[in-house]
Formats: sequence, C-alpha cells, structure tokens
Amino acid sequence: MKLITKFHPDAAVLALVLLLLDSCNPGPKYVKPTAAAPSAFKEAIPQEYKEGTGWKIAQPGDDKIRGKWWEMYGDSQLNALEEQVAISNQNIASAEANFRAARTLVAQARAALFPTVTAGPSVTTSHFSQTSRSSSVLLPGGATTSGSTGTTTGTTTGTTTGTTTGVTSGTTTGTTSGTVSGIGGSSAIPGVITTYSLPIDVSYELDLWHRIRNTIAANAFQAQASAADVATALLSTQAEVAQDYFQVRALDEQKRVLSETLENYRRNVELTMTRFKGGIASEEDVAQAQNQLDTATAQATDLGVARAQNEHAIAMLIGKPPAAFSLAVAEFKPKPPPVPVAVPSELLERRPDIAAAERRVAAANAQIGVARAAYYPRLVLSASGGLQTSSFAKWFTWPSRFWSVGPQLSETLFDAGARHAQTQQAQAQYEQTVANYRQTALTAFQAVEDNLSTLRILAQEVVEEHAAIRSASRFLDLSLTRYRGGVDSYLNVITAQNTVLTARESETQIQARQMVASVGLVMALGGGWETSQLPQVAQFSSAKAAGSGGAAGGQQ
Repeated sequence: MKLITKFHPDAAVLALVLLLLDSCNPGPKYVKPTAAAPSAFKEAIPQEYKEGTGWKIAQPGDDKIRGKWWEMYGDSQLNALEEQVAISNQNIASAEANFRAARTLVAQARAALFPTVTAGPSVTTSHFSQTSRSSSVLLPGGATTSGSTGTTTGTTTGTTTGTTTGVTSGTTTGTTSGTVSGIGGSSAIPGVITTYSLPIDVSYELDLWHRIRNTIAANAFQAQASAADVATALLSTQAEVAQDYFQVRALDEQKRVLSETLENYRRNVELTMTRFKGGIASEEDVAQAQNQLDTATAQATDLGVARAQNEHAIAMLIGKPPAAFSLAVAEFKPKPPPVPVAVPSELLERRPDIAAAERRVAAANAQIGVARAAYYPRLVLSASGGLQTSSFAKWFTWPSRFWSVGPQLSETLFDAGARHAQTQQAQAQYEQTVANYRQTALTAFQAVEDNLSTLRILAQEVVEEHAAIRSASRFLDLSLTRYRGGVDSYLNVITAQNTVLTARESETQIQARQMVASVGLVMALGGGWETSQLPQVAQFSSAKAAGSGGAAGGQQ
C-alpha cells in the first residue's frame, strides 16, 4: 500500500523562505585566534647537566601529566591534603557556583526561542462617584445618560436588564446591569460594576537574524569559560597546597639541622668550660661559645613562626579553621620527580586559563552578531483570547469569549547612531578578548620557561652547595684540632661552625625552592587538564544539566 501525499507549491516557497532567513546570520564566523608559539621551550633544550633537574623531554605516549599529579611526589600525607581541596575549599566552591550561574543564563536565553504564554485572571469591582452618575455618562456600546432630562440616547449592543422609568430612544443591545431611573427628570447609572476577566496572551518572536541564537551562543561560551575558571582555581589551589606543604617540610629539616647544631654547640660550651677551669682557655672563649649557643637557640625558635603560618595557610586551603588543623613533623624528601614537558603548541590545549580566554573570544564574537541584528526588523507573532463578562454566572460561557491575533513588525528608523556605536563596542570588546588570549598564552610560556630555568639552575646549585658543605666541614675539623692543640683561638672555631650551619641551611632552602619550582612547573603545564574536559554547549540546553552541578564534560 502506497501513501501518496500531495505537496502544495506554496508550502515549498514558504519552506525555502524560512530556510533562507534561518541562514541570515549577520554575525562574523568564528575563527580561533592564533597565538605565537615557539617550536620548543628554550630551557627544554638538552643541557649537559639536564639529568635530575625535575623535568624530562616528553616522549610519545608519555607526554601527559596525570590528573592526580601530586601522587608523583610519593607522599601519602600530601595526597590526603590534596584530596580535601576540591571538597572543602571555598574559593573553588565560589567558582563552581559562578559556573552554575553562567549555565543558567544559557537556559534563560534559549527560552526566547519558544513562545511566551501568560494568563492574568482578574475580578475587578469599580465604584463610580455620585457626581459622575448624576451627569451625562457614557454607557456600554456608546449610549449616554443625561441626568437633566432623564433620557437615555444612543445605541447599545447586547441586552439590557433591570428597570427603566422615563423616556428611552434609540436601539438597545449589549449588556447593562443595574438600574437606570429617570423619575422627575433625573437619571443614574449603576454605582458599582464588577468585571470578571480571564485573558490569555501568546507572543513569539521569529529569530530571523539570529539575535537570540547568537545570545545563546555567547552565554554558552561564557559558561564554558566559567568551567575553565573552576579548573584554574582548582589547579592553583592544589599547587599552593603542595608548595606550602614542601615549605613546612623544609622548615622541619632546618629545625633538625639546628637541633644537631645546638648539640654540637653545647658540647663546645662544655669544652671551653673544661679548658677554662684547667687554665688553658680564657673566659672570653666560654662567653663566645655560650653566645653562639644562645643565638642558634633563638634562630631555631624563630623557625616556628614561618612553620605556623604555612600550616595555617594549608588549613585555609583545605577549608578548615587553623585551630582544627595541625601537621606533624615529618621527613623532608627533596627529590623533584621528572615532569614531562611537551612542545609549546600543546600547552595551548592544556592550560585551563588559556581555554577560558579563548572561550571568551568566541563569546565576544557572538556578541557582534547580536549587535548587528539590531539593524534588521523584528517580527513578533502575538495572540490574545479569553473570557470576560460582568456576570459571574456567565464567566465561563461561550458568549463571553474574546480574541485577537496578528503579527507585529518593528524597525528602528532613526537612533542617532546608537546601533552603530553598539556594534563598534562589540567589535572593540572582541579585539580586547583576542589580545587577552594572546597575552595569557605568552604568560603561560613564560611560566614554563621560568620554572624550567629555576629547576636547571637549582639542580646545579645543589651540587655546588654540597661541595661547600664538605669544605666547610673540613674547615671546622681543622679549626677544632688546632684549638684543642692551643694553636688557634676559639674565634676560628666559631667562624667555621657558622660557615657549616649557613651552608646546611642554604642547602635546605635550595632544595625547598626546587620542590616549589617543580610544583610550579606542573601548574604551568596545566596539571594534566585538557580542553576536552570543558562541558559541551549542547549540555547547557537540557533542564537537567541546568540544575545540576559540576564542570566536566567535553568541548564543542
């Protein structure tokens, strides 16, 4: 059985017209802006002391940082802290709420693609003043009542109910409820009239010039940028937790070094006291040894200030009050893991801040289309209907119906250049976002180069500091031997001891800087994030997506 359908030629013309209008998008086609990217990072060029600097040239299949990048440091306590960041940090919660707010703007803009239906049922009771009822008053249908002659003249459409005394001329149809009296040459109309109304209005704007759809696109791109902002805030906070954590561990190591030094200083005080009692050393030697011990003790105490501040910073980052958080002393493991460094062009796809800047460029491009659409007319289809009467018993009856329908075409003929200025503003804002995108990319390249150079130089400096510690220790041994033999004064011993302590403290500080730079490199490389994690524009169209949290997904 064949189903034969006749296709009217007018329908084909209408479909063609609608198709042509649908393709009339005055906005510019979006093209992702270019960003100057070098072929390779300068600091990633192999150096003779490259090994052990905390990074490596990425190999195929091994050029990505894992999502939980902090696990490469092999510290279980750090892992536990990092897991709390996404759950409890309030800055991330704020960024995520901002993303959900941006996503709802897409739903609001998309609603304009559908008709708007409103209803306004009402019951209105009106009371007329005595003076207006005693003078000539216009009745429904155009009739008039004259209080001086007691005569009602004119034409009223509908039905007249009630009692009329006097003279009435003309034709009466329509609805007039109440009593009109004209005895003795006087007339009156009802003092109180009640109207029952149930209007329903429908309006729909045809999006002929993509004004609505460009607005939807702009909001969707802004929502994607907000999702990337969440990822940026999360990565930044995770990196800050790791850096503060390694600073605490470095301070613990400095405290250990000072504790060992204090033990040596106490033995030296005992040594000088013994030699003083034996008449070999002077009281000045004892005083110098005691002063050195007291100074080092105060220095060890002062480390508590920096440690407490870093501990408090970690507490804040994981969403806890400082009073409810403490970090026990643990070993410092200054060994930055090798971080894979890919080519700079891939960095543009792995930094959430760069992705956010690029999505704002796309949003600004769509806003140009919105501004240009203002040059074209707007076509709105509207309809109104409902029930209206002055009798409650007849409110929901068929004769009480009313309706109206018709299109409305509006076009601004003169605005003194307002639309032109708005279009120029949109164009300028687009160019601003392009510049911001390129500057963000340049800043990202700089951050990678800075951390690469820091790791390279500090790796060499650690080796040199080790040599300095060895030579300082040798100097201290010789000074103690000569002092015990009565060849040198105790001042040489103090100088040698201070040299050793300074070298050991410098070594710990350099190692701490290494770990901080290692985390900085991970952050500069995007921390394992990719643009594929951006939510797709299509996700913003569903009501379910608009009401749920989260900023993961795929980019359009």
